[in-house]
Amino acid sequence: MVPFVDEEFFEFLKSEYPETLPTHGRRPLGIDDLPNKRFDTIVQGRASYDLALKEGVTSPYAHLREYVASRTLTESPDPNVEIISTDLVGRVRELKAEDKRFGIYLCGGSAVAGELVDEVDELVVKTYPVVLGTGMPMFGSGFEVSAFVPDSVRTFGNGVVVRTYHRKR
Repeated sequence: MVPFVDEEFFEFLKSEYPETLPTHGRRPLGIDDLPNKRFDTIVQGRASYDLALKEGVTSPYAHLREYVASRTLTESPDPNVEIISTDLVGRVRELKAEDKRFGIYLCGGSAVAGELVDEVDELVVKTYPVVLGTGMPMFGSGFEVSAFVPDSVRTFGNGVVVRTYHRKR
């Protein structure tokens, strides 16, 4: 979705979600010194992590604690990246139980999101004005209905819409 990161949307990302921008892209953009605002940890699926590995980047979010959920990747190619191969839910619950100021960013992977659906406290849904084939589910697994409450909607001039929701408890 890089073509949609125009000046307005980029300013939003820098001011609201700077830590979601990969480390290897921050320095060329002159924003590698931006402090984290919401997250200090990232959990990503194997396919999302593979995108970085294909580019030779073994720690795409070096400014965060990095975890990759994978049943097939047996060894981490980077000391900053921990592989979670069993009990993903248990490990995420341990991370959530830590006494810390920042949250956990779940990046990509509908199967991982489906496995962690009961642990998700907030949704940040970015919608782009483009159709890509049949798409994929946001949460790739069967589960009971999980209710979320709308928090905010932000529409950008380029057609991107960012909606946030919190879990209804």
